[in-house]
Amino acid sequence: MSTPAFTALDASGLPYRVIRHGPVRSLAEAAAARGVAVPDVVKTIVVRRGPDDHLFVLTPGDRVISWPKLRTLLAVNRLSMPDAEAARAATGYARGTITPFGSTTAWPVVADERLVGREITLGAGEHGVAVAVDADAALAHLDATVADVTDPEPAT
Repeated sequence: MSTPAFTALDASGLPYRVIRHGPVRSLAEAAAARGVAVPDVVKTIVVRRGPDDHLFVLTPGDRVISWPKLRTLLAVNRLSMPDAEAARAATGYARGTITPFGSTTAWPVVADERLVGREITLGAGEHGVAVAVDADAALAHLDATVADVTDPEPAT
């Protein structure tokens, strides 16, 4: 495989397992297709702090960003989520495939503390493909800031 994500993962020396699956329409479907629990499907969310200033926020699949917690951690008053085109321009990846590995810019990474001590699955830069990695090793490699930055997914 020769995508920026796999090139970066190979260069990192981190052990990883490739998981190929068909299209999925929900996190529950992604978890089933990957053979993991929903919290182990990690969402990589691009957050905009300002012009040409982004970061990645890694959240467990069953949680959402807590904007007040994230703003406090980053000591900022305003954050936003870029639209799909701006996220692609910032990372090189389409929504649903975004990963901090191999991004066109190595933006800072903030990871929710609930990822620690787990094996997690992340997007791998293309639809229908994920990688399973040891969260602690991946977060250390990415020099991630680990903190409580999420709330439970609201009930629907």
